[in-house]
Amino acid sequence: MAEAELDARGLSCPLPVLKAQKRLRDLPGGGRLLVRTTDPKAPDDFRHFCAERGHRLVDLAAEGEGHRIVIEKHG
Repeated sequence: MAEAELDARGLSCPLPVLKAQKRLRDLPGGGRLLVRTTDPKAPDDFRHFCAERGHRLVDLAAEGEGHRIVIEKHG
């Protein structure tokens, strides 16, 4: 279960990732963030972001007109 949520629907790249990065700072290591986005580039952006920052992409699924993304913070 996610400890925090971010509604990034309606925002375009790079804002969903930038806002997620900011929210992850407030979570402890192992904490999870649920992001909802409608940006069609978000799946690739979040895959790259997690690989680059060492976070774990727990879930990425289509949801309505967008995506539901769950990230687990490293450390």
